[in-house]
Amino acid sequence: MNETCRDIRRNILQVSFQSGHGHIPTCFSVVELLYAIYDTMRHDPENPGWEGRDVFILSKGHAALAHYCVLARFGYFDTGKIRTFGSFGSDFGCHADRSKIPGVEASTGSLGHGIGIAIGAALGARIKKSDRRVFTLIGDGESNEGSVWEAIMIAVNLGLSNLTVIYDNNRSQSRGLQIQNPVGIFTAFGCDATEVDGHDIEAIREVIGKRSDRVRVVVANTNKGHGCRLLVENHHEWHRKSPTSDQLQHMLEELDAQAVQ
Repeated sequence: MNETCRDIRRNILQVSFQSGHGHIPTCFSVVELLYAIYDTMRHDPENPGWEGRDVFILSKGHAALAHYCVLARFGYFDTGKIRTFGSFGSDFGCHADRSKIPGVEASTGSLGHGIGIAIGAALGARIKKSDRRVFTLIGDGESNEGSVWEAIMIAVNLGLSNLTVIYDNNRSQSRGLQIQNPVGIFTAFGCDATEVDGHDIEAIREVIGKRSDRVRVVVANTNKGHGCRLLVENHHEWHRKSPTSDQLQHMLEELDAQAVQ
């Protein structure tokens, strides 16, 4: 595991333990995706409102804690500020608020909505004749929402080649309606769709760095709870659970056992 991404996961665990909040397994599934996106797109932590920036929208808003930890890693704010996560009066809510957190472009949480906001941002950039790109990260469970596919149809119809949709294929719907062959489905809708190992930073950078003449979709195959066997094997149990002190120590030891790539 990449050392930086392991440190981000350690922060997620420690904040979740301290706060009693956090969707840890889904946060763990997107760490490399978030890190690769911010390491690839144009942005300026010193000037979050820079007009020339690319835009990232986390549609699966319950992974906000992972987003906070990645933003801190890139210098948007001090990591220590996240320690107030979920507490009364904190800016760092369990779903991010764009009016409070530097680097957060949209307040999300209602699943299926973020992709529509991203399409609006991509269309706005085109109207302004801006070369900025728009990235949005959606979940496989979230994609049971019809609004996701309505949004995809609009994006394809508008020819939004400046839009990249990253689909976190962590199989979170394995006990419900799991979408099969997402690459084939997105392709059938008219997207330029491909897949990637969602925990391989270099591979993610390569695929999201490529431009297309169509809406680009990257299906990222991930493990829910990646890096901790306790989470991977029991991710349904840990959907909305924070660790005890003993569980925290156990998971930190599992992370430390991961070989640095």
